[in-house]
Amino acid sequence: MELVEKRFGELSLEEYHELLKLRCAVFLVEQQSPYQEVDDADKEAIHLYFRNDEGALAAYARVLPAGVTHPTASIGRVIAVERGCGMGRRIMEEAIRVAQEELDADVITIEAQAYAREFYEKLGFVQTSDEFDDGGIMHIEMKLKRA
Repeated sequence: MELVEKRFGELSLEEYHELLKLRCAVFLVEQQSPYQEVDDADKEAIHLYFRNDEGALAAYARVLPAGVTHPTASIGRVIAVERGCGMGRRIMEEAIRVAQEELDADVITIEAQAYAREFYEKLGFVQTSDEFDDGGIMHIEMKLKRA
């Protein structure tokens, strides 16, 4: 597994296309959730992804500085291509590391799909909002505070 970490301007057109294709396949098509997937936050993000040994995308997340989508640093667009094999946890651990080390984040905010609350709690996140509908899928805001 290879971890790739790039800011928007460092991504090639081919890489960005591949990331958007994965994000759209999961968040728009698979989850049948119509919303503006491509947004200006991508330009401010640190894009993280794992490639498997064959070079295919295995997981993805974007890390955003404070003030882009939330008052704190945030992590979003979290995808594990294969579910249940630990890749979601691995990409989240890397995203937390990047937010804390590179963005000096003391607090990280996520908007998690409500069904995944326990997954994020195991990483240290705490629910900070009631459930809300985002694109037809129930979400909750969660925060992680640096120990």
